[in-house]
Amino acid sequence: MKKVVTGLSLLFIGILGIVTIFPFIYMILAGLMTYSEATSIPPTLLPTSFQWGNYTEVFAKAPFLRYFFNTVFVSLVTTIATVITSVLAAFALTSLEFRFKKLIIGIMISLLMVPYESIIFTNYNTISRMGLLNSYSALIIPFLTSIFYIYYLNGYLKSISSTFYKAAKIDGASDLEYIWKILVPMSKPALVTVGILTFISSWNSFLWPLLVTNEKKFRLLNNGLAAFTSESGSDVHLQMAAATLTVIPILIIYLIFRKEIIRGVAKNGIKG
Repeated sequence: MKKVVTGLSLLFIGILGIVTIFPFIYMILAGLMTYSEATSIPPTLLPTSFQWGNYTEVFAKAPFLRYFFNTVFVSLVTTIATVITSVLAAFALTSLEFRFKKLIIGIMISLLMVPYESIIFTNYNTISRMGLLNSYSALIIPFLTSIFYIYYLNGYLKSISSTFYKAAKIDGASDLEYIWKILVPMSKPALVTVGILTFISSWNSFLWPLLVTNEKKFRLLNNGLAAFTSESGSDVHLQMAAATLTVIPILIIYLIFRKEIIRGVAKNGIKG
């Protein structure tokens, strides 16, 4: 009976895996088809010959290199800033003693319950009044830190014994030296998790860039893809090729760092 249950479970997982992966595989293949193959009914599963020229045509019709540069730049700056501010705030909440500490943590937890959509227009009004619309600053400033990742790192750092901090202070190390030389190496899995997830979130950002930018030179990949889909009309094969360009880089990054992400999440909350 146990073998039957195990077999059914594996079969169910396999079916879910196929259902999940198939759209991505078909997107890649459709991006290498001709227009007639990509729009045929019933659908063509494999191209008769790979149309690598589709990608050349995509770059000719839209400035995807510019979109790619914008997305990489904004994602990197946002990721670095989020990691730095989150680890500093988490260190303060974990190792330092100050008034209203519990109140601050309570406020942070309550803010986690506030939907992002409910404050997006407030952020937009703030950025607009600062005169930062249509700029990289508008894309970056609202995401320089994250309450969620501060709270996540706070839980992770609690698993690191406080004796390390006390020993460092006895040896004359400053707080920044302790963070850089001891805390960061010991919390590397969690920091990698925060960095990768922040990068992915920034890469996939759509609504906020759509609100604060309306010039091509500031578009991110997802916004550029949406505009290209409208501009390219019925060229389904080109749309699939453009979609592949936006998805493949982030999939590669995730596959490279997936073990670090799993390790960082699994260890969170486990007392060392």
